Amino acid sequence: MTRRLRVGLVGLGVISRFYLAALRNAPGLELAAVCDRDPDALAAHPLGVPGYTDHRRMLEGAALDALVVTAPNDAHAPICADALDRGVAVCVEKPLALDAAQAAPLTALAGERNTVLFTAFHRRYNSAVARLRRELAGREVAELTVRYLERIEEHAGADTWYLDPRRCGGGCVADNGPNAFDLVEWLLGPAQVVEARVGRDGSGTDRWAEVRLEAGGAAARVLLDWSYPGEVKDAVACTTDGAVLGADMLAGHDGFKASLWHEYTGVLADFEERVRGGRVEDAGGASALRLVGDTYRRAVRPQERNREGAGR
Repeated sequence: MTRRLRVGLVGLGVISRFYLAALRNAPGLELAAVCDRDPDALAAHPLGVPGYTDHRRMLEGAALDALVVTAPNDAHAPICADALDRGVAVCVEKPLALDAAQAAPLTALAGERNTVLFTAFHRRYNSAVARLRRELAGREVAELTVRYLERIEEHAGADTWYLDPRRCGGGCVADNGPNAFDLVEWLLGPAQVVEARVGRDGSGTDRWAEVRLEAGGAAARVLLDWSYPGEVKDAVACTTDGAVLGADMLAGHDGFKASLWHEYTGVLADFEERVRGGRVEDAGGASALRLVGDTYRRAVRPQERNREGAGR
């Protein structure tokens, strides 16, 4: 019988519950320890495994095979580096790091240690996205639009670091951008930013963006919005033969964030397969950060918001 992999989890914020549920249902994985800097967070999650307030102590004492990192974005790079340096496989929430400069040494370290470093782009495992990818196989796409629209205050909950650009890496482009950009590349292939429009609030945080890209010979458009009244997460592809094919990532999943339950099951299944198969290479995390950086560098800030750009 294949031994279950011992997994530690760092960060008990709003996303952790989806990982914890997926771990409970993964026959090949075993939650061995959890870590959060806040002792109250540990006390609020009595999971029956050792709890730590320092991830290094957990790495030293819990005999882990793998680590799930769902800490704030600014903590990703140091936590990943500490795990990789010890030969512990890593599944890290997007983004891999705050920027491409932080990501590069992590990718190099994973190669040196021959250890898996995997960025969790959970929308890849959405059932509607998987169907769209199958439908597009062998067809030529003329244009793809990916929309990621939400009110960030509702989604962040108690994790207020999302609204701190120094900790998040920016605003909607840094937070929602990686998932949207990864979907463009997942469906079309390697992408390049052509132009970008970004709208910021009074504090300078980007709250909406329209990004145009080229990917796999097709035009792509990513629409991001952190102030949208409601939630829209979808992708629509127009093919050269006149077909319009779409994926509503929220359809059929009733309730707030309900689609994430099956998506994170897919994330951990893919991660386990990579660990057991020794598949170290994963270009997605670094590529998404490259597109985030290019968006900020190319961004034109309009004088006033064009609602058509981000909300339709």
